[in-house]
Amino acid sequence: MNFAIADNLQTSSGIVMDTSINEIPSISRPKWRKVAYGGMQPGFDDNNTHDSFLEDMVMNTNVVKRDMVKVMQDSVPISQYLCIVALVVLVWSYTLRTTLNENSLLIIDVGLLGSGFLVLLLTEEMLSLNLLHYFLNISFFTSGLYVLSPIYQTLTRSISSDSIWAVTVSLLVLHLFLHDYSGSTISAPGALKNPTLTSCISLNASVVASVFIASRLPSRVHIFAILLFSLQVFLFAPLVTYCIKKYSFRLHLWFSFGLMVVTLAFVCMLHKLIFVVLLGLLVFVTVVCPYWLIRIQEYKFEINGPWDEAKLVLI
Repeated sequence: MNFAIADNLQTSSGIVMDTSINEIPSISRPKWRKVAYGGMQPGFDDNNTHDSFLEDMVMNTNVVKRDMVKVMQDSVPISQYLCIVALVVLVWSYTLRTTLNENSLLIIDVGLLGSGFLVLLLTEEMLSLNLLHYFLNISFFTSGLYVLSPIYQTLTRSISSDSIWAVTVSLLVLHLFLHDYSGSTISAPGALKNPTLTSCISLNASVVASVFIASRLPSRVHIFAILLFSLQVFLFAPLVTYCIKKYSFRLHLWFSFGLMVVTLAFVCMLHKLIFVVLLGLLVFVTVVCPYWLIRIQEYKFEINGPWDEAKLVLI
């Protein structure tokens, strides 16, 4: 009897205990919040993501579909400037061979200067073009160049011609690599941006290369004429081509095509192998590279989503 009463008490106490346990309220799990700062959230791992994390993923949202003809047109300034540099090297070669004397070089200098100003007058508005400013700058520039010509004559007297040509070629390659093909070497009228640091380094490389070539010439007038020619081309040719392109894109294309034909004709008369190399380079830049760019666009895969860096939107 006593054992039965004890069992009943134990059973009743167990029922009471279970009831008290069920009456304890369950602690709800905190909701995960998307916060940029604040450390770990209780109950979640540091790398926890919501189930909707990949719903905002966007693929190839900034990929631009390019047109073959448009890319070829955009590559024309590169081919155009390659031809300009090739013409400068041709004049250097003919001058060192004494095929061009100082009088012929001076005539070319005056013709380039006059044609450059004519292009600026025809393509720019008179109010935006300060002719007096350009004229004064060119006057000071040519005067200083003529005064410094005797110094340039003896600058590389102790250096061999092979070394001069090697350094000159290296500087021209650096010049072409860093040149700004989308703008002008100097600040053009109406330009939205000033020349970049790399374009200034490119210009300095071309100037040093011109000085090295001029130092191999015999007379002061010869040095002045070749330096004036080189610096006119490297300084003002990008400005002239920029103004032509800004005035009329079709005129820019015709001018570039004519320049390529003239350059290839002169190079062919000088050396057949150099003609083949230059022709192949122009075809590669104008045709092969645009086609290559169009083809590799098919393999471009860009993913954007919540993991991208936040961008501030100021209203």
